[in-house]
Amino acid sequence: MNGYTTQMAEYSINSAQPASNDARQPVRIKKKPIYTFLKRFADIVLSLLASLVLLIPITVVAIMIVCKNPGNPFYLHTRVGKGHKPIRVMKLRTMRKGADKLENMLTPEQLEEYRREYKIHDDPRLIGWKKPGDGDKCFGAKLRRASLDEIMQIPYNILLKSNMSFVGPRPIMEDELQKYYTPEQQELLLSVKPGLTGYWQAYARNNAMYEDGKRQEMELYYVTHSSLWLDIKIIFATVGAVIRKSGI
Repeated sequence: MNGYTTQMAEYSINSAQPASNDARQPVRIKKKPIYTFLKRFADIVLSLLASLVLLIPITVVAIMIVCKNPGNPFYLHTRVGKGHKPIRVMKLRTMRKGADKLENMLTPEQLEEYRREYKIHDDPRLIGWKKPGDGDKCFGAKLRRASLDEIMQIPYNILLKSNMSFVGPRPIMEDELQKYYTPEQQELLLSVKPGLTGYWQAYARNNAMYEDGKRQEMELYYVTHSSLWLDIKIIFATVGAVIRKSGI
């Protein structure tokens, strides 16, 4: 999806890949106390209401996961949060047990793809995957396509832990951060809370990758242009993207 390119014409990351000799001055973001307060207030109210509404669906999906692949239906994964603090992001499990043992479950080509983009097309680790091509239609893939694997972040990370927001850059792993962002870009990216959804996820997702620098560009664009109006547009765009299954 290329709808974001016009909006981003005024802001381009000339150095999408990290470089140790980057001499550019870091972008400084003007503090927005009213926006920050309103955003956190909205996070609390919306996450509380959403948690009540999602209680039964979460329970049903968790039971389905256990029936298809016995084990804990929830898992916590360490990511980097605001101020470079490590956070534990909760998800509903879409992968089979042992999926963290990459060398045992992936081909050399899939390993290379994972190390490049931190995701795999037609991922054989997904619950229900049996043969090539199942990565688009198996049980685990359907949970991801509907973004149901992410909904535990609403009661756990947004409401209880307060280390995420509904909208913000997606929380990433430390090695992703070091590999694809300069020190100045890291400071900028981590100046805000990560989000359940964000500019990159709503408008491009898998159509904007680390390798071409577009994902970094979109994430940093949000940080420098964040506002309540942009957050609202991102939320509606995310709903539309999930319904259309675009970029996922």
